[in-house]
Amino acid sequence: MTRSRTAATFSPPVMEARRWLDGVTHPADRPLINVSQAAPVAAPPLALREALASIVMQDTEAHLYGPVLGLPALRQEIAQQWSHSYGGKVQPEQVGITSGCNQAFAAAIAALCDEDDEVILPVPYYFNHRMWLDMSGVTTIPLICGANMIPDAAQAANLITPRTRAIVLVSPNNPCGVEYPASTLRAFMDVARAHDIALIVDETYRDFDSRTGAAHDLFSDPAWDDTLIQLYSFSKAYRLTGHRVGAVLTNPTLMAEIEKFLDTVAICPNQIGQRAALWGMQNLGQWLAGERDEILDRRAAISDHFPALAAKGWKLLGVGAYFAYLEHPFAISSADLAQQLVTDAGILLLPGTMFMPADLPGGESQLRIAFANIDRAGIATLFDRLAKVHV
Repeated sequence: MTRSRTAATFSPPVMEARRWLDGVTHPADRPLINVSQAAPVAAPPLALREALASIVMQDTEAHLYGPVLGLPALRQEIAQQWSHSYGGKVQPEQVGITSGCNQAFAAAIAALCDEDDEVILPVPYYFNHRMWLDMSGVTTIPLICGANMIPDAAQAANLITPRTRAIVLVSPNNPCGVEYPASTLRAFMDVARAHDIALIVDETYRDFDSRTGAAHDLFSDPAWDDTLIQLYSFSKAYRLTGHRVGAVLTNPTLMAEIEKFLDTVAICPNQIGQRAALWGMQNLGQWLAGERDEILDRRAAISDHFPALAAKGWKLLGVGAYFAYLEHPFAISSADLAQQLVTDAGILLLPGTMFMPADLPGGESQLRIAFANIDRAGIATLFDRLAKVHV
């Protein structure tokens, strides 16, 4: 039997980490703190659930196939809101709706790449991006970030070959949490355009950026869609993780190629979820602002409590959106330390080795904390437990 596409990559990291819990019990006075996955665990707000119930009962079209590229009203709403928030011009035909942001990435890569092509990923990377490239027969070219965890466009330019098809950025970043400066994104846009390759910018966590106003000016470029492909997720903004709704923004020519992929894989995005996303965009602006404030307070709590770890040799490499990225002081790999923390400290988190190629250094000393589901008090408890860890 020949080797399969899925065999070309590693096991899903979040699922692998969950298996570390098998057979482990946690005492009542020290319950498990799960900071392994960057996803809301609460249901959508009541008003949105009521809207969902109405959609299910009253909108018969929501139960049928819909357009492959998504609900026209949702595409229009994204175009309007993006044009306003980014100070540019986005047309509905430049917007496609997908079954979550991971599918948006997969569709973009399928439309851009052939066998043995190359895509540049800053490392540490979002592991699902690497997994899809592996399964697509596309070579990941790692771009090592500096101490500030922000990639350098000039270094990326040196990695471009005739087989390079795209550079991928995630900002605010997963796993590091850092928010890329507008100047960094502009520099990458210029490099990508000069080499006639795509710049894919995953902005899944844009709603939790600490900065006011637009995080970049890429959409203000009238010709943005000749280079930029933006990805987005509704999972985080409106707690619609189970409904799988994302978006991809690009030029109509590439969108026609993306449509082929989407039609083959899912036929159409979730019809109920799309309507929920549209309702959220039109009605939950104030609620989402409150969610952002809460996440920013948790980010501040990370910084407030980190001195206790810094005194023991830990380093905070990045923090923002849903994530804190740490360097531990111990003489063992983070892959082993992360498993040990489950039993010794009642903490489930992911090691940096899951965000790095195995042949590159750095991941063995790094850990990711996804703090979106623990409040300020929970963060204090988490750091108290980490400060007591001895190896």
